[in-house]
Amino acid sequence: MTTPSPLLVVGDALLDHDLTGRADRLAPDAPVPVVSDVRRTSRPGGAALAACLAALDGRPVTLVTALGDDPASDTLRRLLAGRVRLVRLPLGGELSSKTRVLAQGRPLLRLDDGDGRALHATDEARDELNAAGAVLVADYGRGTADTLRSALTWAAARVPLVWDPHPRGAPPVPGARVVTPSANEARAFAARLDGAREPAAGSELSTGAHDAAALVAAWRAAAVTVTLGGRGALLSHGGTPLMVPSPVTSEGDTCGAGDRFAATVAGLLADGELTENAVRAAVHAATRYVMEGGVRSLGTGTLPDEEAPLAAGHEPDDDAVRTADRVRAAGGTVVAAGGCFDLLHAGHVALLQAARRAGDCLIVCVNSDTSVRRRKGGGRPLVPVADRVRVLRALECVDAVAVFEEDTPERLLGELRPHIWAKGGDYARTPMPEASLVASWGGQVVLFPYLDGRSTTGIARRAALFPRPAGLAGAAAPGRTRR
Repeated sequence: MTTPSPLLVVGDALLDHDLTGRADRLAPDAPVPVVSDVRRTSRPGGAALAACLAALDGRPVTLVTALGDDPASDTLRRLLAGRVRLVRLPLGGELSSKTRVLAQGRPLLRLDDGDGRALHATDEARDELNAAGAVLVADYGRGTADTLRSALTWAAARVPLVWDPHPRGAPPVPGARVVTPSANEARAFAARLDGAREPAAGSELSTGAHDAAALVAAWRAAAVTVTLGGRGALLSHGGTPLMVPSPVTSEGDTCGAGDRFAATVAGLLADGELTENAVRAAVHAATRYVMEGGVRSLGTGTLPDEEAPLAAGHEPDDDAVRTADRVRAAGGTVVAAGGCFDLLHAGHVALLQAARRAGDCLIVCVNSDTSVRRRKGGGRPLVPVADRVRVLRALECVDAVAVFEEDTPERLLGELRPHIWAKGGDYARTPMPEASLVASWGGQVVLFPYLDGRSTTGIARRAALFPRPAGLAGAAAPGRTRR
């Protein structure tokens, strides 16, 4: 198992509070809701939240931020202890904090306190940037990035640097690998550019593409990714953009989703992933973060263990079990499906898409190569398990993949304990030995429509019979089938 690479996070830390209760009536002296049964939670915010989320991916994280001697700074230090390594800049004033008042999980009001700003850089902070292998700048407009701008510029020319901008902050340094504004932020930034032209009236996608291309040029960034909330993200290198849609529509508290997105992109770039792969994984991670409760799941205790989706080196079984545990703990429905998935075809995809729509996550259980050989014969699998897992994990509808060595997946199902075990409609009259096991914890086997006429064996036979160019080494004789 490969250890995730270290990440340096530079930016403005905040202290966040939530006052959560229920509102069943209006106050008698004013038409405002009365929030009762209030529960208070505190957590890292701003760059500190981004750093904690990056650390949840299992990577060593160092946070460079400004802290003072005020009570809010002291509280934040305690919340960060044991999670990230802290390099402190001097803070002028009190640490900024924000308090949200929520009723039935929906924000009613936000209160902001503290106007502290970073005073100046330190040699220790510059040394950290000089030694960093990858950098995430979480700019919340309170001066940390400004004090280190020259060192950040040098870092961007040397290592992957992701910049999550703020409307009140300075533009990213030239050479940033990815800049991650929201659609509203990108529109505001683009409108400020000298000679900026308003985009033609159109959809959010066309406006985002226009703004991203303009910002790539203005900021001299390698790429700009405009996040589109529940729709996904738009990745632009200055030309035709790449749309990365969310795997599912997820409603919930989106506070911190941008930090989850930026932390995932930066972490995977540190691991050596391509920008496109990192953005795709970040869309999955941000969607899952919202689906599982967002910042409310962080609370005041230890942060929940979270994997980096698509990160190289993570054990698939561990990812799958953690995903199932988190979704179940959040009250969601865990769906699992299984099979060899040798030569993934339209029938497989239709089944998996339908299964994902039945719940809140989809975990795919895949036969190992030895398991496939026992079931299908010596000529199978046609595709080794590592490649089958990679293809499955690339599907938008798949949240995690686990491999089992046995002939049937009962052991793995016992660890996942899904609410729904999805099978194709062709199993309608076939005994399923795992059915009683799934029922033992209250789960249900559900059949989904099957696309008739699609099969791996049929595809393999047709491919073997396809004429090959004369002289091609290893070409099969006409009529010969390679199994």
